[in-house]
Amino acid sequence: MVETEPQTEKKERWTFSWKHLYSEVVTSGLCTGCAGCVIACPHDVLSYDDTNGVYKPIQIEDFGGPGDCSHGDKACTSCTRACPRFRAWEPEIDTFMFGRAREPEELSGVFKDICLARAADPELHEVGQDGGLVSAMLVYALEHDIIDAALVSYLEGDGSSWKAIPGVARTRADVVASAGSRYTYSANTLAYNDLEKDDERIALVGMSCQSSIPPVMKQRKAGKVARRLALSIGLLCSKTFDDAIFEELFEAKYGLKKADIKKMNIKGVFQIWMHNGDYHEVPLKECHQWTREGCKLCPDFAAEHADISTGGIGKYNDWTLTIVRTDAGRELMERMLADGAIQTRPGDDDPDAIALMHKLSKKSRKRWPEFALPEPRLGV
Repeated sequence: MVETEPQTEKKERWTFSWKHLYSEVVTSGLCTGCAGCVIACPHDVLSYDDTNGVYKPIQIEDFGGPGDCSHGDKACTSCTRACPRFRAWEPEIDTFMFGRAREPEELSGVFKDICLARAADPELHEVGQDGGLVSAMLVYALEHDIIDAALVSYLEGDGSSWKAIPGVARTRADVVASAGSRYTYSANTLAYNDLEKDDERIALVGMSCQSSIPPVMKQRKAGKVARRLALSIGLLCSKTFDDAIFEELFEAKYGLKKADIKKMNIKGVFQIWMHNGDYHEVPLKECHQWTREGCKLCPDFAAEHADISTGGIGKYNDWTLTIVRTDAGRELMERMLADGAIQTRPGDDDPDAIALMHKLSKKSRKRWPEFALPEPRLGV
């Protein structure tokens, strides 16, 4: 008898290009507008349209139609490797990050720990949302040589337009300037194009859809961009709103001009604080028609592929529900706690917040359409 080597399953060669991404994601309703494909494009032929509620990548090369790309015709696959909604994205990322796909009962994704946390620094606690945890993490990581820069969002100009725009944070002052929630969309990934050559370890702060970009890029070997994304901080997110909500609802119905708005939050209602000290609540059901198009089929509420997922849900306005998912996330939290940079308490102190996370995760997963691969609907 002749001994033979065991046969190993040959991995399918990745041959998918812009034409596949355009038809299967960009124009099908699956595209969240995360812009992962834009920053991964090595030929600079993809741009981003955030006008009139579009929030989608566009092909800007003078070649064929919007679904054509000369580089894709020559076997460039960078854009599809970077897309966290292309083909079997969820089981691929789960297996890459956790060594297995999630179970049906893990509707909020795989995680290690759940706690409540907030910044110990009074300034970061004050300027941040729900306790300033994300600001504290960024400041600590920058000041302790864990990252070189972070991709975040800022308010355009003096902030009175409430237009959220991508930007880079390298200092404590940058982090403070970027603090707070907007509830309109900013593709923070686009700030990657503003990085400096020496920015090798990058943190990405983004909505659930954006937090899946680093691991899908790494799993699919999307090149230099994947290597530089070192820390992912995800924001729990059921939806964002089109910028038109300010004029067409807040101002038209309630007389709340965006230039007069100081702060916003969502706690069952849309909470709005004004510079003159007034406080207003707008029922969420009145806001639904301004839901951003890219959010309508998104199945990920809990930022399930971030290193650390954070959200201001629950009964405590100055504590952040914190879901630690990876070893890198746990190490950062432990270092910050040991150094007194954050305060924590058990997640069980607010069981309703955890229950709400699972409930909203299930609700979001039901959005995932039947024409796409079925894994995100597992458990619903």
